[in-house]
Amino acid sequence: MANLSAVSLFILQGFSTIPALQRLSTAAFLLIYLAAVLGNVSIMVAVALNARLHTPMYFFVKHLSLVDLCSTSTTLPRALVAAMADTKEISLAACASQLFAFVCFGSLECFLITSMAFDRCLAIYRPLMYGATMNSQTCVSLVAVAWVSGLLFSTFHTVNTFTLPFCGPNMIDHFFCDIPPLIHLACGDTEVHEAAGFAVSGCVIMTCFALTCLSYVLIVYTVVHIRSSAGRWKAFSTCSSHLATVLLFYGTGSSAYMQPTAHYDPLQGRMAAVFYSILTPTLNPLIYSLRNKDMKVALRKLYPQAPSWNLSFRHGKVQNPTSIAFPL
Repeated sequence: MANLSAVSLFILQGFSTIPALQRLSTAAFLLIYLAAVLGNVSIMVAVALNARLHTPMYFFVKHLSLVDLCSTSTTLPRALVAAMADTKEISLAACASQLFAFVCFGSLECFLITSMAFDRCLAIYRPLMYGATMNSQTCVSLVAVAWVSGLLFSTFHTVNTFTLPFCGPNMIDHFFCDIPPLIHLACGDTEVHEAAGFAVSGCVIMTCFALTCLSYVLIVYTVVHIRSSAGRWKAFSTCSSHLATVLLFYGTGSSAYMQPTAHYDPLQGRMAAVFYSILTPTLNPLIYSLRNKDMKVALRKLYPQAPSWNLSFRHGKVQNPTSIAFPL
C-alpha cells in the first residue's frame, strides 16, 4: 500500500468551510457528543445493574449502546479537537484506522439490529419457543457473529479503499475519513474498487434489511390475528422501540453507501454523515428509554435525584410477558 500512495497525510475539511458556522457546529456537536456518551453509558449501566433487565432484548440493547458509544467516539472527538485546535492533518495510517473502526461499528449496528428483530419476532410469533431458543448461549453467539462479521466487513472496505493510489490532492471534504470522499480523491482507476465495495455493501445491507423485514412481516401477521385490541397493543409495544431504531438506521445510514461515488456531493455526504454517525447513536438511548417502562424504572434508580420520568405506572408491576431472564 505504501508504494502506491504518494500522499502520507490528509487534511480534513471539518464541519464547515465557513469559520462562523464551523465554530457553531463545533459547540453544537460537543453538546450532542456529551449527550450521546451520557445516554449510552446510562443504558449500559442500567441494564447491567438492574436484574429485571437481564433479558435477551436488553442484552442486545446494552450491546447496541456500546456500539453507538464507540461509533461516535471514533469520529467526533478527533473532529472536535481538530476544529478547536485548528489541526486538520491526519496521517494515512490514522485515517485508515479511523475508517476501519467506523465501518466496523456501523456494520455491527446493522447486524445487531437484525438480531434484535429476530428476538422480537420469536417473542411474538413463537412465544412458546422463546424461552428455550433465546437463552444466554444463543444471545452471546449472535453478538459474537455480529462482531466477527463486522470485523471482516470493515477489513474488506479498508483494504479496498487504501489499496487505491493517492497522489494528490489530499483535502478530504469531510470531518472524518469516510469511504466516498476518499475514493473521490484517488488518482487511479476506481471503477473496480467502487464496484466491489458497492456489491459487498449492497449484499450485506440488503440481506440484513430483508431479514428484518421478514421478521416484521411475521410480527404484523401475528399481531393482526390477536383478537383483543389490548393484546394487539401490548404485542406491538414490545417492538415499537426497535422499529423506530430500524427506521432511523436504514433511513439515514444505508442511503449514504448505496449510491455511486461519481455522484458523491460533499455537502450532501457531510449532512448524511451527521445523521447516521452522530444523531442516530444519540437518539437510540432516548428511543429505548422514553417509551419503555422497564428502562424508565432502571434509569430512575440510577438517577434518583433526576426529574420525574412520568412513572404513572409505578404502583403496578412492570414486566414484559415475553422476557426470559438470564445472567448477563
